[in-house]
Amino acid sequence: MTVDSRSASRPMLGPLRVCPENPRYFADASGRAVYLTGSHNWSNFKDMGTTDPPAPFDFAAYLDFLVAHNHNFFRLWAQELPHSPQGRAETVWYRAPFQWVRTGPEAASDGKPRFDLTCFDQRYFDRMRCCVAAARDRGSYVSIMLFDGYGPQFDRRPDDGFPYDGQNNVNGIACGGTESQSLVNRAVTAVQEAYVRKVVDTVNDLDNVLYEIANEAGEYSTAWQYHMIRFVKECEAAKPAQHPVGMTFQYEGGTDQALWDSPADWISPSGSGGYGHPSDPPVADGRKVVVNDTDHSLYYTGLLEAGRAGQRAWAWKNLLRGNCTLFMDPYLLPWAGRNDPRDGKVDPQWEPFRRALGDTRTYAQKLDLKRALPSTEISSTGYCLAEAGRSYLVYLPEGGAVSIGLSAARGGLRVEWFDPATGQTQSAAPVRGRAKRDFVSPFAEDAVLFLSAD
Repeated sequence: MTVDSRSASRPMLGPLRVCPENPRYFADASGRAVYLTGSHNWSNFKDMGTTDPPAPFDFAAYLDFLVAHNHNFFRLWAQELPHSPQGRAETVWYRAPFQWVRTGPEAASDGKPRFDLTCFDQRYFDRMRCCVAAARDRGSYVSIMLFDGYGPQFDRRPDDGFPYDGQNNVNGIACGGTESQSLVNRAVTAVQEAYVRKVVDTVNDLDNVLYEIANEAGEYSTAWQYHMIRFVKECEAAKPAQHPVGMTFQYEGGTDQALWDSPADWISPSGSGGYGHPSDPPVADGRKVVVNDTDHSLYYTGLLEAGRAGQRAWAWKNLLRGNCTLFMDPYLLPWAGRNDPRDGKVDPQWEPFRRALGDTRTYAQKLDLKRALPSTEISSTGYCLAEAGRSYLVYLPEGGAVSIGLSAARGGLRVEWFDPATGQTQSAAPVRGRAKRDFVSPFAEDAVLFLSAD
């Protein structure tokens, strides 16, 4: 992995915490509410590929890619299996490094020395710190994924080298895939707690950290995930900084209610309830910060079915309903039917969606998110994020005309139209408040209308 560090356009000010004035968002130490959006890839922490060892991931280029698309958030991925099929395909993918050293002398099922689950490989944690610090210097927040549930649940095979399998470690620990994320084996839980404590020690002083317990561990993991959320918070309680901890949708068998009931600060829901496509997400109510991640709510087949217009609508509707967003981005990973990068360049079919996410961040930054509230009533389209009386961000999914209630606005309001399809902006004559006003989009497809006080 290659990493460099460059100056961010705006320094980060302390770790994020749930914004007290508007708990739909996080706020930094200055009190500024922060909208999070971006894209992430399976190999952005552990090198992953079809060779053993896999080719190094170019993290510096990845950060350039995020900055170029105006993204400020990504998940830093973890995987549990040294090798496995990718996406239930026949192709085997190898992954490295792991958090423990492989001391042997006995061989694990993958032919390499067995793991010593009491001895950390410091290179793993040095890489983690380096990646998170480099992201900070480029203006990105990072959700550190602590565990992965998908591999142990779906991709186990006899020769995979899974560290908790009895034939793969020197510690006498024997634990199956899903069992390792269920609190039934105290020895495994103790090993996991030691690892989590080491991660916290490694990155606690970095301002851009969030935590995620596990990617797609199934419904069997609920008690274990709740325990780990509390354990992260316990580890950080006596340290200088405390960072948000998240819980993402449990696949298979999980429910969004388990996320709402959890002690997590932020959640990523499933595609139910409008979070997927066709998109009509519920208005965020502030019980948790919602990060709607396509990895859990809108699989790539749904994104392809939605097309460019549906993808744009998903991004804008989530912003206007008070959610943050993430894209499970295949980036430079070839995947038949999903992603076809050529000559080191990303597949262009996903570029409009990436740009749409960056555009939502541009307009989110025009608002004071401490005071901007989502509303289904102010705009006739049902999509409005408003600092009543001062600024109104409205989405028109079909373009055309819209009526906006401006009774709280006492003075004049500047008018700006944005075309999500082309990126063009167009100003219009100012309007006065104190009444409902009608507007007609100058664009052929969907449109964004931004009204701001003089």
